[in-house]
Amino acid sequence: MNHATDLLDQGVGGSYRMSFTVGEHSAGPLRRILRLYLGSWGLSCLADEAELALTELVANVVRHVPDRRCAVLLLRRPRGLRVEVTDGGPALPAPATGRAGEPAEGGYGLMLVDAVTDRWDVTVLPGGAGKTIWFECDDGKDVDGDP
Repeated sequence: MNHATDLLDQGVGGSYRMSFTVGEHSAGPLRRILRLYLGSWGLSCLADEAELALTELVANVVRHVPDRRCAVLLLRRPRGLRVEVTDGGPALPAPATGRAGEPAEGGYGLMLVDAVTDRWDVTVLPGGAGKTIWFECDDGKDVDGDP
């Protein structure tokens, strides 16, 4: 039985949250879950941008968080979508920087997130227990659903 299809029949609600350990191949299933929810919420128009941004945030957990544990929250908002990825890693993300004429060693993923989303930021958890990196994508409609 395809449980993803069953979710559409039952209605998926306004949010999705899951905690797990991610690996190199975790982004694919998360993109499918995101696409399922976006379709159910009538936000399929945001799928490409949101999938790309989510993939970058999960890849950062794989690369930079020693235990690779994270939580993902997908949240339907009146104007679109909010995605949060929370991890226990102490290091804050840094955008790409390099000296003149030299390539940066990292941070290009955050430049990509910035380019394809409407807003993003980092929230440090209390007591230095980690961080939440979030982004939002707007559907281009006003709150009443009119373009």
